[in-house]
Amino acid sequence: MADLVKEFNDYRAKMNEKLLADDNKVIKRIFNLDTNAYMAGALDVKTKELLGLVASAVLRCDDCVKYHLETCHKEGVSKAEMMEAMSIATLVGGTIVIPHLRRAYEFWEELESINS
Repeated sequence: MADLVKEFNDYRAKMNEKLLADDNKVIKRIFNLDTNAYMAGALDVKTKELLGLVASAVLRCDDCVKYHLETCHKEGVSKAEMMEAMSIATLVGGTIVIPHLRRAYEFWEELESINS
């Protein structure tokens, strides 16, 4: 696995485990709500992940962007689809989103290199 992706996933897994082990009912419910919100429903998972990607970019959450990029990649989102979604995020969020676009593009390249 590419270093950038592995580093992100290792840290995320380690910290999620610690947070959930703290046994805080509110945190556990938020995690559960998040998991269930992205399950297939009236919208398929791919569409929901692209929506999550756009919202995360507009809100400028790099960790969120990385998470949604990886899930989008696993769901079969093409680079063209990802870039179109990120173009909407940049349009809506403004030029302040451009640094996040750069890091998203870099992370996507890492995801693609894993399958090469």
